[in-house]
Amino acid sequence: MSTESTTGSCSDSNFDNSRNYRIMTKLKKVDRVLIAFLLILAALFVLSPDRLMPNLAFVGGNILEIAIFLGLSVLLAASIKASGADRLIGAAFRSHAGKAVLVASLLGAFSPFCSCGVIPLIAALLAAGVPLAPVMAFWLASPVIDPEMMILTGAALGTEFAIAKTFSAIALGLMGGGLVMLIQKAGGFSDPLKNHAISTCGAGAITRDEKPVWRFWLQAERRVAFLREIRSNGWFLLKWLSLAFLLEAIMLDHAPMEAIGEWLTTIGFWSVPLAAVVGVPAYLNGYAAIPLADMLITMGLSPAAALSFMVAGGVTSIPAAIAVQALARWPVFLTYLAVSLLGSMAVGFAYLGWITQLS
Repeated sequence: MSTESTTGSCSDSNFDNSRNYRIMTKLKKVDRVLIAFLLILAALFVLSPDRLMPNLAFVGGNILEIAIFLGLSVLLAASIKASGADRLIGAAFRSHAGKAVLVASLLGAFSPFCSCGVIPLIAALLAAGVPLAPVMAFWLASPVIDPEMMILTGAALGTEFAIAKTFSAIALGLMGGGLVMLIQKAGGFSDPLKNHAISTCGAGAITRDEKPVWRFWLQAERRVAFLREIRSNGWFLLKWLSLAFLLEAIMLDHAPMEAIGEWLTTIGFWSVPLAAVVGVPAYLNGYAAIPLADMLITMGLSPAAALSFMVAGGVTSIPAAIAVQALARWPVFLTYLAVSLLGSMAVGFAYLGWITQLS
């Protein structure tokens, strides 16, 4: 009787463990990003139903705006992986790392990418084997300014301010790229991407010691690798950017940016570092920030603090940070945030010193 009871309890235990294992396996397959997106939409529907459709329209509009960059970056990354050219490209950049950082900073300062829009291109560059140092330089410099924004900034805030913002973008790129080079020389950042961020599914059949096969579509295993890369990376970028833009829309609805800016005008010298501290997590679209900065300077905010605020807000924000954290490992992500914060302070103080010297 006792043996039968023991056997029964063991059987029940095995059954329970098996069922729990199946449940855990299914939970691991659930796309947490998609679930988070849907839960936020559900919360909007309950708490603020009148903002649901405008926020969805904002997400869709921003995705469409960067769709060409998203598509081209995914195709580029998939083509490079399928052809086996990633090691060749990575080696070329590593042999001229210092020059690559300088060129990436200059190109970033004149490229038309926002802090979220640059993510697909960064993913493609890292997947192609481009070293992290020039990628980080481009990553930091690109959202700060572009040629159109430079003209508008000059018209509203003066040519000097526009030039200062342009030099800030280049300086930020050089800071980030140079810091990454130093960390890598010390043995850090050997694997900057998360395992799931850029897929290598299907690439195992491709021999990495051979020369790149540029006409990869002629080989079945390379076609398979190409299509798997497109599906995996395309979905990864699309879901994270959609979540980032949804959060951005909610922030635009609720973040009191004008009130924060008015507070900065009252704290004197400390406005420069605190403007960077506020700017890093805040959403600050480069074009929308121009009239805001103009208003704050008129109210008494130092142009140096306004520069620090605009640079920090342009480089990163909570939505952009979410997309970066999804792509890169924590040490890379924290370095990105640190350079954004400290670099924004540095360019603000540099501009303050320039203004003080002139006066």
